Amino acid sequence: MKRVIIVRHAKAVPYGYDDDFTRDLTERGVNDAQRIGKELKKMGITPDAMISSPANRALQTAHIFAENLGFDKKNIVEIKKMYHGYSANEFLGLIKELKNDVQTAFFFGHNPAFHYYANNLLERFYDDMPTCSTVAIDFNAESWKIVEARSGKKAFQLVPAMFK
Repeated sequence: MKRVIIVRHAKAVPYGYDDDFTRDLTERGVNDAQRIGKELKKMGITPDAMISSPANRALQTAHIFAENLGFDKKNIVEIKKMYHGYSANEFLGLIKELKNDVQTAFFFGHNPAFHYYANNLLERFYDDMPTCSTVAIDFNAESWKIVEARSGKKAFQLVPAMFK
């Protein structure tokens, strides 16, 4: 089995769009990311790969998750196109390129793209993706290369409101 975990960045400061890339997390965003990261640890989730948009808010969310899950922050892969957004098909292509020894891969980024990715990977996905929403998608596959659109099963979705 292979698992993709899609994480929309946590709540960020509301700068104007002139400085969107450098927006940092708010205190609430930091707390939400900590809360979800700790919950994932309790669930026994172990990341083999973490891939993030290099935008501050996504990378900060990834760093908090990494700290909570014992993943070395130096091994988080930053992909600039994750900020601008892949098409759903291009994102699937990125997944297919994962090394086969990776069982669980985390992706950190932005809406609306991340909502589209979850919708494309799952048989059906009608849920919202608020900030720090974390969706785990399981694939009955031994190789990433055979993962296809709409073939995933939702293992769980965590949102900060569940823990307040």
